Amino acid sequence: MSRVVVVAGATSGIGRATARAFAERGDRLVLAARAPQTLAEVREECAGVEALTVPTDVTEPGALEALAEATIERFGRIDVWVHTAAVMAYGRFDELPERVFEQVVRTDLLAAAGAARVALRHFRATGAGTLILTGSVLGHITAPYMSAYVASKWGLQGLARTLQQELRDSPDIRLCLVNPGSVDTPVYQQAANYLGQVGRPPPPVAGPQRVARAIVDCVDRPRREVSVGRLNVVLRAGFTVLPGVYDVLVGPLMRLAGLSGRPVGAHDGTVFAPNPAGESVRGGHLPDLRQLVSGPVGAVGAALRRRFG
Repeated sequence: MSRVVVVAGATSGIGRATARAFAERGDRLVLAARAPQTLAEVREECAGVEALTVPTDVTEPGALEALAEATIERFGRIDVWVHTAAVMAYGRFDELPERVFEQVVRTDLLAAAGAARVALRHFRATGAGTLILTGSVLGHITAPYMSAYVASKWGLQGLARTLQQELRDSPDIRLCLVNPGSVDTPVYQQAANYLGQVGRPPPPVAGPQRVARAIVDCVDRPRREVSVGRLNVVLRAGFTVLPGVYDVLVGPLMRLAGLSGRPVGAHDGTVFAPNPAGESVRGGHLPDLRQLVSGPVGAVGAALRRRFG
């Protein structure tokens, strides 16, 4: 039996990959994000399953309640709620405009809390459901120039743990927190920037499809927390066990691996408004394996098969 899945933040990066992954399972979808035109594109990508698009700014009062109501009106229930909506900002804390800092926190933490409130109220009324929140390895460690994002993800980590404790009396209601490390999504280019350099995900970088698979797997095998990233455990250990060493190294490593060196003027990115032209599954930080297979690597493979096959 297909599930009814709400995906908030469905037009780009992890959210868009997640929508596709649920569509491949045959689940019915409710796709929510700020840009109506991009939502229509994602619905086309999920052809073959019933999908409802609901333009939604998760920071607007009442928007998440309206999203839930639209879902129930169309499908009669909500089985899974996935919250991936997030924005990012680069800049020294004292140089980042207060309005930008607060909007990042409003989007990445308070809207996630709002989604949890709406989803859990529905799940308690029906007796079952799965809520999946998207955190970050930066909910366990810190990095300079990303204060608003880090503060939001630390807050989300604490919120998720608290809600999991409160749900111990409801075993059929599951809350999972998926914490990616660096992921090849457009969020870095789309971020607000008051640092003067374009950001990028430090290596090793995972594909958004890998995170999407972890999210989908949580529906079948719910876990309290899932880490996606080869260095996540190492980073957390260094941050906890050797905090002095971590603090000495993290600044130079961030400037070397987390910033591209490309100059950019101060701007708000997508913190306050979407940029449909910049929305996609991938951010261009990893090679497209399909192109490699059909390009030079594929040609080499074909030649070897002809020679030795």
